[in-house]
Amino acid sequence: MATILILGAASDVAMSVARKFANEKYDIYLAAKNCERLIPFKSDLAIRYGISCELYEFNALEFENHKDFISLLPEIPLITICAFGYLGDEEKARLDFSEAQKIIQTNYVGAVSILNLIANQYRLEKNGCIIGISSVAGDRGRSSNYIYGSSKAGFTSYLSGLRNELFHHHVKVITVLPGFIYSKMTAHLQLPKILTSTPEEVSNYIFRAYKKNKNIIYVKWYWKWIMFLIKCIPEFLFKKLKL
Repeated sequence: MATILILGAASDVAMSVARKFANEKYDIYLAAKNCERLIPFKSDLAIRYGISCELYEFNALEFENHKDFISLLPEIPLITICAFGYLGDEEKARLDFSEAQKIIQTNYVGAVSILNLIANQYRLEKNGCIIGISSVAGDRGRSSNYIYGSSKAGFTSYLSGLRNELFHHHVKVITVLPGFIYSKMTAHLQLPKILTSTPEEVSNYIFRAYKKNKNIIYVKWYWKWIMFLIKCIPEFLFKKLKL
């Protein structure tokens, strides 16, 4: 069976992705902080779908341990999904650099640290697929979330360059750009229903993107055009808006 590694496996989206791939008979490596909390979920996946499922302790911010984490895996997975992220408190981040630092290091630095190691293995094997869950917030900096958005912009750009480089080694890199998602991370927010996806919708988009060899996907197609219009607004007008 093919194996998929899910980094940040405790999130609502990651768990939905795990169910989707398990239903398609992929073996699963679940990697997360305090991974003991995922023991019931691991057991359910294994029993319900008849697949192998393993748990691994992983902290995106412990960069020095990422190489050891890779060495603990029984084999390099066919697919790696980077599903971890930190929305953070934007207002706090503007006043307290420790919050800004956590947002940047989780969404960008931690992702680059672990995915570089995975990419090096795939490059040697000339096979594999990296799927990174970024955000439409990275498409253009806006006053409401420019610290979070800039971290995701960096991650999106990183995935683009990685895709360009790994293409020549027969390795796929897929960028997933969701808009709003109903999840634990956004439970405190009032989200517009028409623009908000469920974790199940996101996981279905991801699976289809993998099967169809897509490069960049927007979850809910109209986000692509919403962000296109936002990017087209001239800067002298854009700076006057409250977005």
